[in-house]
Amino acid sequence: MLTEFGKIFVFILLAIIFVIIAILFAKLIRPNRKTFEKLKIYECGEDSKGSPWVRFNIRFYVVALIFLIFDVEVVLLFPWALSYKEYGIYGFLAGLIFLLILGLGMAYEWRKGDLEWARPKIVPPKLKKLADNNKETNIQLESN
Repeated sequence: MLTEFGKIFVFILLAIIFVIIAILFAKLIRPNRKTFEKLKIYECGEDSKGSPWVRFNIRFYVVALIFLIFDVEVVLLFPWALSYKEYGIYGFLAGLIFLLILGLGMAYEWRKGDLEWARPKIVPPKLKKLADNNKETNIQLESN
């Protein structure tokens, strides 16, 4: 007689054997006709242009991570919204503190500029412009 662990082991073993047999059977019956179209890189129906090893702007990843962080935190608000009455004022205050921290994090990201897709480019000052500005300032100071 099998124990409970024995039954689980037999189930896992049968699952592994089934997967291996299905893969081998599919490999035997599938057609193997390679064409130029099948060997091309497929990217959402668009024709590929250039090398696939293109550097992406880090802003894509930053925006995705910020979205994931705030999305997971907002998901945690649903159980709180359904059950905060059961915990009284302490449950309500815990949720408010959580929302305050979430709001501060959002304000920090906004202030930092990570929520803006295109930051304004910083233009370094040119020496000629600085010299012209200094001359104008000196002329104004001398005339006063």
